[in-house]
Amino acid sequence: MSRFARVQRTTKESDVLVELEIDGTGRTDIETGVAFFDHMLDQLGRHGGLDLTVRTKGDLHIDAHHTVEDTSLAVGQALREALGDKAGIRRFGDALVPLDEALVQCAVDLSGRPYLVHDEPELIELIGNYDTTLTKHIFESLVASAQICIHVRVLSGRNAHHVVETQFKSFARALRDAASLDPRVVGVPSTKGSL
Repeated sequence: MSRFARVQRTTKESDVLVELEIDGTGRTDIETGVAFFDHMLDQLGRHGGLDLTVRTKGDLHIDAHHTVEDTSLAVGQALREALGDKAGIRRFGDALVPLDEALVQCAVDLSGRPYLVHDEPELIELIGNYDTTLTKHIFESLVASAQICIHVRVLSGRNAHHVVETQFKSFARALRDAASLDPRVVGVPSTKGSL
């Protein structure tokens, strides 16, 4: 059974194509026009074990906001669709990931209920054409469209690149764990009977 989704999202601000295979090998092919965001989506695919293709053409002549937001919404939708009814998944996942001086803890619940807790130090810095204040918004957009719960807590870090990258790596590892199929789980892991 393939857990795959293809999402096309087109607005006046962007045109996004996402293809996502949950049970992949970490193969990625990302082009959004925002180089650092491409690097972060690459982290998500590689460390999450996802095969992830993203093609976005956005209104970068304004700034990166619409491109990053719309891409995140499409990735979240693809994740939701690829998970299907979530039968047999572990549901919960967590990870504690270091990157030099940065340390990030992330927990994921594939609950069907969108909720984000995001705790990071204030980073007033550009990484290329990537505004670091977009990081929280990426997770907000992903949570809303994937309908999942994510807690991200930056425990330490001073380098903006490291702090942001470690958030994506820890989310990827927690997601990989939560989306894993567990032969001991019969049906959907919820007393409600659905997620």
